[in-house]
Amino acid sequence: MPGIDPLDCSLLTLLAEDPRPGVLECSRRLGVARGTVQARLDRLRANGVIRGFAPQLDPAGLGYPVTAFATLEISQGQGSDVRAHLASVPEVLELHTITGQGDMLCRIVARSNSDLQRVIDRVVGFDGIVRASTAIALENPVPYRTLPLVQQAAGDQ
Repeated sequence: MPGIDPLDCSLLTLLAEDPRPGVLECSRRLGVARGTVQARLDRLRANGVIRGFAPQLDPAGLGYPVTAFATLEISQGQGSDVRAHLASVPEVLELHTITGQGDMLCRIVARSNSDLQRVIDRVVGFDGIVRASTAIALENPVPYRTLPLVQQAAGDQ
């Protein structure tokens, strides 16, 4: 997969900072042709750099201010069943298979600390999950971000 260049970086930065402008507005702000912006967006989507244009939602704004991370140990051969179970729990935001202590790491949210117990009970209430260890997130001083990677990748060219 080819890397990104400074124009890609500028386009991605623009969309990260203000995801609402259309192709024409992006072309105006960047000083390039509309077709150039559209071709860049198409290529970045085809290469998997841009995964979508959906709004970024904050679980706290939806009434789920508590975030926790659960490390799960699962029974051998139960991976696909556990994945299906966890996908059915709305409060499970992400699931990763991992190395080290545990087999899976999931980010979960809850309405309160006491509601977190309900969510954990639902997560671990499945025969394929042997053990869980949960840590509650206190704050998020470096929220999920990708722009530093975009800038570094563009500088690598």
